[in-house]
Amino acid sequence: MKPFIHENFLLGNKTAIELYHKYSENQPIIDFHCHLSPAMIYEDRQFKNLTEAWLEGDHYKWRAMRTNGTNEKYCTGNASNSEKFMKWAETVPATVGNPLYHWTHLELARYFNITDILSPSTAKGIYEKTSALLQTKEFSTRSIIRKMKVEVICTTDDPTDNLEHHLKLKDSFEIPVLPTFRPDNVIKTEDPEKFKSYILKLELAGGNDISNYEALVEALDKRHKFFHEMGGRLSDHGLDRFYFATFTFVEIDRIFKNLLKGNPISLEDAEKYKTAVMLELCKMNHKRGWTQQFHVGAMRNNNARMFKQMGPDTGWDSIGAVQDPVKISKFLNELDNHDQLTKTILYNINPSDNEMMITMAGNFNDGSSAVKVQHGAAWWFLDQKSGMEKHLKDLEALGLLRRFIGMVTDSRSFLSYPRHEYFRRLVCNYVGEEVEKGLIPEEEELLKPLIEGISYRNAKEYFGF
Repeated sequence: MKPFIHENFLLGNKTAIELYHKYSENQPIIDFHCHLSPAMIYEDRQFKNLTEAWLEGDHYKWRAMRTNGTNEKYCTGNASNSEKFMKWAETVPATVGNPLYHWTHLELARYFNITDILSPSTAKGIYEKTSALLQTKEFSTRSIIRKMKVEVICTTDDPTDNLEHHLKLKDSFEIPVLPTFRPDNVIKTEDPEKFKSYILKLELAGGNDISNYEALVEALDKRHKFFHEMGGRLSDHGLDRFYFATFTFVEIDRIFKNLLKGNPISLEDAEKYKTAVMLELCKMNHKRGWTQQFHVGAMRNNNARMFKQMGPDTGWDSIGAVQDPVKISKFLNELDNHDQLTKTILYNINPSDNEMMITMAGNFNDGSSAVKVQHGAAWWFLDQKSGMEKHLKDLEALGLLRRFIGMVTDSRSFLSYPRHEYFRRLVCNYVGEEVEKGLIPEEEELLKPLIEGISYRNAKEYFGF
């Protein structure tokens, strides 16, 4: 009987099979957006078992386990690692059709050469075999990265981070691990006390007093410059939506000083402040020739009770409302009008925004570079078969599929790199179907750069790594 994960997994036609194995399968990985720990990479962490490697910090799996009726102690609680793994194994059969089912079995196959289906009946044997392998040097974090042919890793880092592990990695690891500037905390004005605490942290990181808005911008620019000196060339902004309001410098200075006093501000003032800060950050990105990424639309921390207990990024987020195209247009126009719009990638989490985002990106492509502004990969809840296929279809119809920079890992797990294989197989299957329908010519000079580009080369060229 053919194993579930086989050489032509997800490849449903002859052309797809040829495209994948000939042009995509062996391409390296440019991991330009992830949440891996640079400390773990520097320390070359050795996982003791598959629970540590799979379930620590993985809110995708936690959500599935909770939905399947698993008690929280087996997700984030004090149950033993073996008990947690057994509960995950009980959940896996219920994830059939979900990308977690595919990812789970791809990871077992690619890292551990295990093609058995994970279930309660196979869990003990799989746990013992994988745990034994994970304790060997061939399965340290650095070895895993090398095994998957990763060429560069861009982590996600707060402006206050000292980047000590990035600095140490420069001289101790041959694969570049670069910081990405993620300044979301500086526009989180909803809790004035938390905001004040963050500004104090920013003061300590930069070594300068921040008592007014001008000083805030100077402090952010100082940290931005530090990231640049450390090899950073990307920023990332995880926003609920794009902001735009007209404002004056005097207004923003007043609003900022109010926040420093711990005073709540109006929704109108919050919109003005967030617009002003985001514009300044984007100007810094342009000044230093960076690429900026906008991940927008997530509705975060919905379960107030569980958020209070566990904090952010623990599995209580969902798809938010559609984006306001007027605000996006005005925001990007403000930068473009002053020739301060750098390379920009737009990611949406609501699939209803696909067509709007693709056509919005096209408004700001001025020929200065290929796809200067572009629609990023299907992200988070859309990072699955139907979401990716819709993204490819929409991008093909309204943008330039040939220039698409491809998959983002967007993961905290060192075992998540087979998601690139999952993506590449789906791309090859989609293009293969188009070829066999007669919608794309069966010409190597057309198909080779298309598949190699989406799999790897477009990202390498776009970012300049």
